[in-house]
Amino acid sequence: MMRKLLVVVCVGALVAFIPARSFAQDAIVQEGEFGVGLGAAHYFGDLNTRARLNRPKPAATIFFRKNFSNYIAARIGASYARLGYSDKYNTHNEYMYRRNLSFNTNVWELTLQGDFNFFRFMPGEPGFNYTPYITFGIGAFSYDPFAYLNGEKIFLRPLNTEGQGTSLYPDRKPYSAMALSIPFGVGIKYSLNTKINVGFEILYRFAQTDYMDDVSTTYVDPIVFWDPASGLPQPPAYFLHDRSNEIGEPIGIAGRARGNSKQKDQFVTAMFHVTFNLQSYRCPTAD
Repeated sequence: MMRKLLVVVCVGALVAFIPARSFAQDAIVQEGEFGVGLGAAHYFGDLNTRARLNRPKPAATIFFRKNFSNYIAARIGASYARLGYSDKYNTHNEYMYRRNLSFNTNVWELTLQGDFNFFRFMPGEPGFNYTPYITFGIGAFSYDPFAYLNGEKIFLRPLNTEGQGTSLYPDRKPYSAMALSIPFGVGIKYSLNTKINVGFEILYRFAQTDYMDDVSTTYVDPIVFWDPASGLPQPPAYFLHDRSNEIGEPIGIAGRARGNSKQKDQFVTAMFHVTFNLQSYRCPTAD
């Protein structure tokens, strides 16, 4: 009974103060959106220093966006991206090409973002049914780089290819399989009707790690990868820390640059979104 009475009061207020044309639209309050997205991802880092976009890989997301007004919203999302690159594409740089390193990794990410529309966004109402927007926030993601040696998939993190965790290099600590990210992006969305929207978004992440590609500092003394008991190199770490000998003269001299530790890795996704509006019927507040 109380609910019916509240509806009657709302209707009465709307009839008294809002033009008839906008009544049907304004009475429906857009509480938020549930969305999914598909697209592509790309990595930038020690194996792709020129930010080339020549090796995109699949990406997907699912998210919930809570609207606080027609301009501002908060979003929580979960995303997947496949990232990877290889020195064989670095034909512009002889040293990087001879380095001959490569990697792939699966990235699973959780983010909390704020979205800010440039225009008032009111799904289904002509003139207010689209807007460009910006978004930024903070995230956390897991990654575990791997490479292939003689056709076998080998995870690189446990191998400590840059001497992490060894007595010869005590200042180099093993890196975590988790890292923080700072996402920043732009997008545009368009409402097909009061219930469904479509959009496109480019989201760039500044990763708080330099080891998404397992490359960061310098080559280490190969003795790190030798077994003291047998006096033999320990595969596969020995063969994966320096792969230059696979295509020519080895370049992995201890202390020589293997990567650039002064710049952390980054990645970007470009996705098409479909979102479904979550609505309520109540007295709206003025924006």
